[in-house]
Amino acid sequence: MKGAIWAQSLDGVIGDGTSLPWHLPEDLKHFKTITLGSPIVMGRRTWESLTLRPLPGRENIIISSREPGEWSAGAHVAHEFPPLEDAWIIGGAQLFSATLPLVDRIERTLIDVHLAPDLGARAVILPDVPPEFTLVDQSRWETSASGLRYSFQRFERIS
Repeated sequence: MKGAIWAQSLDGVIGDGTSLPWHLPEDLKHFKTITLGSPIVMGRRTWESLTLRPLPGRENIIISSREPGEWSAGAHVAHEFPPLEDAWIIGGAQLFSATLPLVDRIERTLIDVHLAPDLGARAVILPDVPPEFTLVDQSRWETSASGLRYSFQRFERIS
């Protein structure tokens, strides 16, 4: 099963173009638990935004028109989405938009904050979960050690 995993604010912000605009250690732990042992697929800008490259315990695949080199050390570079049975798309927005028709499951962390007005043009916004997915599991709202409220959600494609 291919899946997509991301965190977003209530107004759809998934980043500011270079990083995550929040600190949510619980989401990082959740991300690791979900993706560990599976290939992860990302765009070049997502790869470059990682503080730890490659992410350990996972095959790191970068979708890019660039040729592999020093910039991609530790990852595989592909010019198009590889035929994978079990992988997680981890960003960014363009890759999510292009691959959502291919995934069966979405893991989303919803963060109880509105960021678009503060970030302005830097806000990277992802459209809402497509209607062909249904919410199958949602945690109660928790408060992070950082003070932010969040909820983990799982969506599955409607058969």
